[in-house]
Amino acid sequence: MGYAIMKILYMGNNYVGYEIIRWLSDKKENIVGLVIHPKENEKYTKDMIKVSGVKKENIFLGNKLNEKVCINAFKKLKPDIILSVFFNYILGEGILNIPPRGCVNLHPGYLPFNKGQFPNVWSIIEGTPAGVTMHYMDKKIDTGDIIARKKVNVEFEDTGETLYLKLEKASIELFKKNWNILKTGKNKRFKQQKGGTYHKTADVKKIDIIDLNKSYKAKDLINILRARTFPPYESAYVKLKDSKVYIRIAMKKVKDV
Repeated sequence: MGYAIMKILYMGNNYVGYEIIRWLSDKKENIVGLVIHPKENEKYTKDMIKVSGVKKENIFLGNKLNEKVCINAFKKLKPDIILSVFFNYILGEGILNIPPRGCVNLHPGYLPFNKGQFPNVWSIIEGTPAGVTMHYMDKKIDTGDIIARKKVNVEFEDTGETLYLKLEKASIELFKKNWNILKTGKNKRFKQQKGGTYHKTADVKKIDIIDLNKSYKAKDLINILRARTFPPYESAYVKLKDSKVYIRIAMKKVKDV
C-alpha cells in the first residue's frame, strides 16, 4: 500500500538533521524547502543541501525564518507539513499556522522532562528520564502534543557526550519508525503530562563554575563534571585570579574480578 506524498518544509541541524533528510530523500519524499543554520555555524550545511535536492531559491537561513519575506516564501511553497529536526530556532505563530498537517519537532528529551536546551546535561544532573520525542509544535517551547517517544538508559559512566550520542541514535530510530504512520494521518497524539522540566541555554552557566570553597556531595560533583564533559565544547571550570581551568572527566566501567 502506498502513502500519500506530502510536501515537506524541512528545518534541520547537525548530524541527525542530515541523516534524516538523507533518509527522506532516499525514499523520494517531496522536500520543497529547506531551512538550515547559518553556514558559518553548521558543518553539515553543504551535505544537507546536496542530498535534499532543493532549489537554491527555496533554501533559507534559520536566523531569518520569522521575517516577513521568509514567511511569504513558505506560504508560496504550500507545505503540507513542517519538520523540525534538532533545529535551534523558534518558529513564530505565522509559520506554525502554515502547514495543514502541522509542524512536527524531533527533540532529544523525554518530554515533558528536559524541554529546551541541553537535555543530555540535565538528565545527568537532575536524574530526570532521558530519551527522545516526536511532538507537534505550538507557541511555547517543546510543549505540544506527543506523537511518540522513547526512553534512553543513562549509565553512571555516561558523560554529556556519550549520552548525547545515544540520544542521536534513538532520535533517528524513532523518526524512521513513526514516519509512515505520520504520513497517513493516523498517528496518535496525546497531551503532555503537567510539570516536567525546562532549561534555557544560560542555565548551564550556573553549574559550570566549580567553587573551590564550596562543599559538594561526591555524587553531585561527579555528575556536574561528567554532564559537562563533551569535547571540544566548554566544560565545567575553576576560576582563578586571572584565568580559568577547564575540567573534563574520563569515565570507564570495569568489572570486578
